[in-house]
Amino acid sequence: MTDLSITYCRPCGYEARARAAATLLRDRLGLDAELLPGKGGVFEVRLDGKVIARRVKGHFPDAADIVTAVATAQA
Repeated sequence: MTDLSITYCRPCGYEARARAAATLLRDRLGLDAELLPGKGGVFEVRLDGKVIARRVKGHFPDAADIVTAVATAQA
C-alpha cells in the first residue's frame, strides 16, 4: 500500500489546490491522497514518508506537476 499525503496551509487557502491535486492523482494514477490541514504556508506532498513536491519561494506545484512527481517517484 502506498502512503500518499498532501499537507496544505488551511489559513492560506491552499485546500482547493490540495483537493484538485488529490482528484487528479486518483483519476490518473488510481491513488488516494490523505489531505492534512496545516499552517505556516505549508504545501507538501509526501509519498511513503518522502517529500516529493512542495511549495517553495517562487514556485507552487500545480496538480499536473504533482501527478508527474508521484509517477516519477513510483517508477
